[in-house]
Amino acid sequence: MLTILTPIMRIIEIPMLALQRLLGINRLAWAFLLPNLLLFGIFAFLPVILNVSYATSGGDNVLLADRPYVGARNFANLLDCGNYLDPNACREDKFWRAVWNTCWFVTLQVGFMVGFSLLTALILNRDIRARGFFRSVFFFPVLLSPVVVALIWKWILQREGVLNAFLDWTGVGGVNWLVDAQWAFGWSVFISVWAHMGFYTLILLAGLQAIPRDVYEAAIMDRASAWRTFRRITLPLLSPTMLVVLVLALIKGVQTFDEIYAFTGGGPGTATTFIIQYIYERGFAGAPRLFGLAAAASLLVAGVLVVLTLVQLWANRRNVDG
Repeated sequence: MLTILTPIMRIIEIPMLALQRLLGINRLAWAFLLPNLLLFGIFAFLPVILNVSYATSGGDNVLLADRPYVGARNFANLLDCGNYLDPNACREDKFWRAVWNTCWFVTLQVGFMVGFSLLTALILNRDIRARGFFRSVFFFPVLLSPVVVALIWKWILQREGVLNAFLDWTGVGGVNWLVDAQWAFGWSVFISVWAHMGFYTLILLAGLQAIPRDVYEAAIMDRASAWRTFRRITLPLLSPTMLVVLVLALIKGVQTFDEIYAFTGGGPGTATTFIIQYIYERGFAGAPRLFGLAAAASLLVAGVLVVLTLVQLWANRRNVDG
């Protein structure tokens, strides 16, 4: 094997040495970083610049050259509201309905997600029978496509679905789960938690297994109760992992779109219309296509996510330093 690789490596060494003499040893690293930097610039940085350009221009034309500059008018239209707690008092009432739906959804979804993921991780970290099987079961929904998840649950919850067939068989009677606004919203939260909980459980499980076992042995020797051990040892040592889970779950919750759109289409009415769906409908599905309004809304969402993430990181650093 070495006899084959040696001449190949010597051939590769020739241009590398020439490149090193041309750039110098200190600048050679940039030659290796350049492909990644180009990809990052084209697919990450450039779209942000284009998004800002669309957000500060008007009309329904796609080409920027055909779009008139309007400054912050799109942001002003989104934020023009007599009472931010009442979407009907806002110029873009659907935007604020989507904002409040997203806030409620993220609060419930992230809360239940983190809570159930932590509980599941604690159980799966114990020496229980068929532990590997249960770990696989909880992670399996993560492998499914969001659209597949939505269609499965829509098949279960529709008026002539599996759940109503079971309720009719038991004599309870079926329910229009997807027609009632509160039920549709509640099921949207449940489905999102069910579909993504396994991913966060896996992260928390890895964090739990990274905690040294001798710390728990010392707690047992001191006759600490299970609750005290959890509160004084597990939670503090797991807090960095919990922060990662919280940040990822928060970002994922705000960006929820595909599975809920395939599940309810944003209905009934606007009960399950979230901010990403609003951006999609304004920019791509509506008529006329208001790219500027959609771009402005997406920048507002990005700004809020950045602020929330920085606040969480600051709170975690303060907790660690304190």
